[in-house]
Amino acid sequence: MAQRYVRIKTNLGQVYYGLLQLSRSVQVLDAPPWLGGQPTDLELEPDDYLILAPCAPSKIIAVGKNYANHAAEMGGDVPTEPILFLKPPTAITSDGKEIYYPSQSERVDYEGELALIIGDRAHNFTSEQARSTIWGYTIANDVTARDLQRKDSQWTRAKGFDSFCPLGPWIVRELSAGARLQTFINDEPLPRQSASISEMAFSPEFIVSYISGIMTLLPGDIILTGTPAGVGEMRIGDRVRVEIEGIGSLENQLVSPPLIT
Repeated sequence: MAQRYVRIKTNLGQVYYGLLQLSRSVQVLDAPPWLGGQPTDLELEPDDYLILAPCAPSKIIAVGKNYANHAAEMGGDVPTEPILFLKPPTAITSDGKEIYYPSQSERVDYEGELALIIGDRAHNFTSEQARSTIWGYTIANDVTARDLQRKDSQWTRAKGFDSFCPLGPWIVRELSAGARLQTFINDEPLPRQSASISEMAFSPEFIVSYISGIMTLLPGDIILTGTPAGVGEMRIGDRVRVEIEGIGSLENQLVSPPLIT
């Protein structure tokens, strides 16, 4: 099994990066792994920590319509250049945490995606340079208030609510080019989404190169690489699970927003 890099919070509130062992204990690192973090003597048992989203990026850049079948279901073609948008870091939530249904929306959709973790500062990188700066991979759900996306002239509100970027549960360094991405709702036996990541219109290294020509990428930044066909509505109480071969699964439940007191 590939090494799984996690970000955790201890029962005392300390936040660490670490390596998840088969026993579910965590070997704590002295820094984020993409910054050269090394194992320490501290090992935490499963009852001593909570798994957080696997990184805390300065920004989240996402790519729209990067699978031809999804572009078609949205009523268009794959663009000639990547369509980019941003999600705020405050949208991040971890595996097992709730997605909150915003009161402004009447339709919230799931969008299972492969996420890239940037390992080095990248500015105007070639595709070859970009390949080496992709430090690892994790799973994301680009949750979208679809009615607001259609209503607004841009996507910030529809994509930016708190909890609208489930991420995790961990990072792996290597991933097969033919790994399959699938999204399930509740206990349905058949996936709503199912595609090989090789079906992307723009490859991960091209995406990183393209973005680095627009904005400087920093270590720990996240890039969402687009979603395949099969996006659809979630209702309050639904559980959505995104699986990617070679990584694992990310599961979250859609719930009503907490009452303001």
